[in-house]
Amino acid sequence: MDENEYRSAYQSLNETRCVFEKSILTQNCGCRLHQRFNLAEREGIRCSDPQAQAQCKTFLDQVRTRARFALKLTDIVGNLLPHNKEIQVQKGALLALRPELPNLPDTPVEDIRALIEQAAADCDNDLESYPYQQLMPGIVHHPTHPPRSRRRRRQEQDQKRD
Repeated sequence: MDENEYRSAYQSLNETRCVFEKSILTQNCGCRLHQRFNLAEREGIRCSDPQAQAQCKTFLDQVRTRARFALKLTDIVGNLLPHNKEIQVQKGALLALRPELPNLPDTPVEDIRALIEQAAADCDNDLESYPYQQLMPGIVHHPTHPPRSRRRRRQEQDQKRD
């Protein structure tokens, strides 16, 4: 299956794509409304509630817009961020909603939907008026995983040969 066919099949199977899909696929975030599905050896996440998905999309779009300056990203087309930056924005914002949790990549987020509902309740269900500037320190300081070192793999292979 080539990439264009995959995208077409993915969109037809996943009409209500979870906007926090990347965070959920990291295996340490969850949502009570997410549903997993497989397509050609890949895993996807869909939302079981279109209204909740729209609210999550509004929240994440607002976070991305405001995080661009904080992350020094000015030349991004649309809402497309590089993978590591997207994880940093998603997970950093979610953890900033719960400041009592440590801002680490492996800190679990049990229910994304509950956090979004609480954020909406804090601003009378007008997510565009939410004080997103309060989330920026959590996003900026959320550590990203460094790329894996090839050097370590080579060292391990050398040790196996000996």
